[in-house]
Amino acid sequence: MDLLAIIRIAMRALGRNKMRSILTMLGIMIGVGAVIAMLGVGQGARQTVQEQIQAMGSNLLFVGAGTVTRSGMHMGWGSTKSLIYDDMLAIMRECPTAHAAAPGSSSSGQVVFGNDNWATRVNGTEPQYFDIRVWPFQEGSAFTQNDVEMAANVAVIGETVRKNLFGATNSIGQTIRINNLPFRVVGVLVPKGTSAAMGDDQDDIILVPITTLQKKITGQNWLRWIMVSAVSRQASYAAQQQIAALLRDRHRIRPAEDDDFFVRNLADMADVADEAGRVMTLLLASIAGVSLIVGGIGIMNIMLVSVTERTREIGVRMAVGATERDVQQQFLTEAVVLSLLGGGIGILFGLSASYLITKTLGWPVLVSPVVIVIAVLFSMAVGVFFGFYPASRAAQLDPIEALRYE
Repeated sequence: MDLLAIIRIAMRALGRNKMRSILTMLGIMIGVGAVIAMLGVGQGARQTVQEQIQAMGSNLLFVGAGTVTRSGMHMGWGSTKSLIYDDMLAIMRECPTAHAAAPGSSSSGQVVFGNDNWATRVNGTEPQYFDIRVWPFQEGSAFTQNDVEMAANVAVIGETVRKNLFGATNSIGQTIRINNLPFRVVGVLVPKGTSAAMGDDQDDIILVPITTLQKKITGQNWLRWIMVSAVSRQASYAAQQQIAALLRDRHRIRPAEDDDFFVRNLADMADVADEAGRVMTLLLASIAGVSLIVGGIGIMNIMLVSVTERTREIGVRMAVGATERDVQQQFLTEAVVLSLLGGGIGILFGLSASYLITKTLGWPVLVSPVVIVIAVLFSMAVGVFFGFYPASRAAQLDPIEALRYE
């Protein structure tokens, strides 16, 4: 018996009890839909976290001032004063895996424009910082190296600061006051959103030349951090070791002593986040997969009932020449058709659920074609696995006993 004939007979058999077939498929529909939606949620979350980390910079290494202990108290990161501008120059000169570097220090300040004011972070750096952070401008441009050398009162502002100070007013060329010092706004950065590392608003910031911050706001001549961009992601691990060794040597730290700085690699953060996202995705898919197993058990149950109800039919088929293999194929095909029909409708259910999750909850959902293919194959496997026993049981019936069955 050819496959098309078997499928036609299976469809007719399932059509005799439409409601029972629909209820049987329901478990597979829910299972496949739940798996697609949950995998979409997990993959969407992973992609969002990776995009947030990538938005922080290109192959980024963060070198920060370390901690000191005073009277038994750890003062926290940034409390040492040993990280200086010459360290950044040495990194660029002696670390071949470092592509670019930007110095940085920070403060906080009350910013005023007209009748509006806003408390925000004020960071001092150099123009290459914006390239290292891969941070383009929506208006204006960065301050120049000449502004750094002249300690000019110019500022680049983030989107959060722009909205709270200027609203719909054009901000470029306007004068703001930071701690009573006038600064001319030369650029507005493209919004980056919340930081994946710290959870803070990256757009709530003002950037000024490092010399301006040190000479006119903080009065400090040391750095709180250095941003370093490695030549590639793979090279960032070597760069991390080279920078640590260089700074220990420059700061004359003995082998048994702790570092007075720290080096963080965003590649490590991305790997940890990706692994956490993978675990979450597998957990969500496993929970949703339970409903697929329940649906498969439902198929087995209904197929066993069908074998019992059609015992006499099976006997007639065998009496007119059907082999055990033909009977087994017939019932196995019915189980696979049930699961595939349920899986097909389940795919539509999963895509609809993903759309609703995105629209109502605002969660990012990413459904890839691979997930849909896997869902179809898995639903087919469920039909084969849970339909095999009823099909084998039907094939093993004694034809004479089957004909006598009432």
